[in-house]
Amino acid sequence: VNILVATPGRLLDHMRQGHVRFKTLEVLVIDEADRMLDMGFIPDIRILMKNIPPKRQTLLFSATMPPEIRRLADEILTDPQFIEIARQGTPASGVTQVVYPVDAHKKRDLLVHLIKSENMTQVLVFTRTKRRADQLEDRLKHAGIKVVALHSDKSQSARTRALESFKRGTVQVLVATNIAARGLDVKGVSHVVNFEVPDVPEDYVHRIGRTARAEATGDAISLMAPEEIGSIRQIEHLMGSKIPRGQVEGITNPAPVSDRPMKRTFRPRRGRGGFSRKLTTV
Repeated sequence: VNILVATPGRLLDHMRQGHVRFKTLEVLVIDEADRMLDMGFIPDIRILMKNIPPKRQTLLFSATMPPEIRRLADEILTDPQFIEIARQGTPASGVTQVVYPVDAHKKRDLLVHLIKSENMTQVLVFTRTKRRADQLEDRLKHAGIKVVALHSDKSQSARTRALESFKRGTVQVLVATNIAARGLDVKGVSHVVNFEVPDVPEDYVHRIGRTARAEATGDAISLMAPEEIGSIRQIEHLMGSKIPRGQVEGITNPAPVSDRPMKRTFRPRRGRGGFSRKLTTV
């Protein structure tokens, strides 16, 4: 064959059984390097590197560039050229972002309200766990919304059907875990919803990039429970800007004190001259 496409673990398995030889290998492409890091494939990559010809061209693609991936690049690449499509942490220019402060137990009600009240035609919802994806699918179906879940516990045929129904528009909402949605490319996604705020700021930028593709426009909505304020602040720090807060009367919370902007004020010290700094909310 001229081109072999494989996952690292499966490729090593075939290599150990003598089914594949790398003597004439010319080009190695490592795609989605950051996802391989998340899934624990980096040790397999290092083993593979020891068994392929040292004289080759190596290409490494990654949506994000955490320190571990930079170290891997230093190990396996020789004097590489670094090509960056956009500044790290820069979302697509056509994405409109909003964060809704809401208690965790009200998130499902808020999502149903937004889907029914806003012009949300093709919605990609991210959850942290497979169980949460199934629960959310049941809740949305109960509310009369056409929805399907996508995660690794589903059979391959079920995942294929789910994705095709979402692409064709026969379902309005696709609820997916981060890993199941890896490499997902669907044209026309109008909204990306972070049902749970991702722990890794770069993952946020990667997720919301599923909308507003090819100079189109789209919306990114994050449902922020009180314990997720820190994660949102990390995302804002990465992007260098604050995400606007949204409100829905009767469902969302007012912006918590700890989430409001800070300003410096000064007050005299007691019993001595000079001033001491104090942070207060505005």
